[in-house]
Amino acid sequence: MQVRQKHQQRGIDVTDGTDRKAAVRVRPKEEFNFFQDQRVRSAFYQILTAGLVGWLAWYLITNTAYNLEIRGMNTGFSFINSSAGFDTDFKLIEYKPGVGTYGDIFMIGALNTLLISFLSIIVSTVLGFVIGVLRLSSNWLVSKVALAYVEIFRNVPLLIQVVFWYIGVFNLLPVVKKSLDLSFGAERIILNNRGLYFATPIPGGLFWMTLVALAIAVIGAIIYRRRARKRQDASGVQTNTLLPSLAAIIFLPLIVFFATGMPLEWDIPTLQGFNFAGGASVPPAFLALLVALSIYHAAHIAESVRAGILSVNRGQSDAAMAIGLKPGKVMGLVIIPQAMPAIVPPLISNWMNTVKNSSLAIAIGYSDIVSLFMQTALNQAGYAVEMVGMTMAFYMFISLTISFFLNIYNKRVQLVER
Repeated sequence: MQVRQKHQQRGIDVTDGTDRKAAVRVRPKEEFNFFQDQRVRSAFYQILTAGLVGWLAWYLITNTAYNLEIRGMNTGFSFINSSAGFDTDFKLIEYKPGVGTYGDIFMIGALNTLLISFLSIIVSTVLGFVIGVLRLSSNWLVSKVALAYVEIFRNVPLLIQVVFWYIGVFNLLPVVKKSLDLSFGAERIILNNRGLYFATPIPGGLFWMTLVALAIAVIGAIIYRRRARKRQDASGVQTNTLLPSLAAIIFLPLIVFFATGMPLEWDIPTLQGFNFAGGASVPPAFLALLVALSIYHAAHIAESVRAGILSVNRGQSDAAMAIGLKPGKVMGLVIIPQAMPAIVPPLISNWMNTVKNSSLAIAIGYSDIVSLFMQTALNQAGYAVEMVGMTMAFYMFISLTISFFLNIYNKRVQLVER
């Protein structure tokens, strides 16, 4: 006993086996509680949410079907193969009223929408990048003009701009007999208040050889550029690839074209009666919508470009200038590549909005999918739910496709931190 007290005073643990077992705390056995278990609650709420969504979808579908039935309205998709008895002023595929079907009308509207959206995206993106760079110009006049462009066109509603370009510009162009020749007397491009007329090529039998030569030149230019870049990475020697690539792309097809006897003719629009015949044409509504969409969305893209450039550290441009790069090279090789991670996300939204805003064509009579399929075809066929659903699915598919590919590109341009 005295020895134990001495050891305890010195801080030595002298607890025997029996005392040590008694000192161990035994955890009480956890009891499973169905309502308090986290996994059970998580699965329960997920199942409950899925059930509510399913019930809501079932209710909407059955309620809609019941209301359509009591009103005697047609349902289903059998109308797609039914003949449509109306024509359109602008189409990219062959169609005859009374022979073509509502499925053809859907394709015509979809192609017209894709065409105007694609061209508007290209023009607005190029113009937006130019205006965005000019906004940061050291020239006071240039920067203020770019600022005025952005503030004016970004803050005026797009619908008003569409109507303005259609009624206030293209409808006021000269009449057919006083048409404007935009080809400087060659009569290849004609503009009047009925639209834009232009000559279309008619390839001959050996024209395919020119196309093959063009493809070979493009592939060769790409290979030459990649090798020049590898050589620059290895030795630091920079090779000018622009002029040789352009020379190959231009002159090689031209040589083949002349060697094969110039197998290409042109279908030129000619004035016959009260209008032009031959070639191809686009209506004034197409031109008005193209200009309005391009100018409006270019203003938004310009601000995204300006913000992306300003997000790059000023030291990057100073360092590039210090090693002798010219301002154009600094912007194209140093600033823009680093600004792309900040530019691409808003650019995705702008491109998707361009596609969706093309539906404003209904205000000026352009034959897009909304005007042609969801309005004219719906009024004749009467399948409202199906036609509206198909139109919604079309826009959703195009928007998700744009988002998918641009998100892939966005991941590639993201800066990787070391």
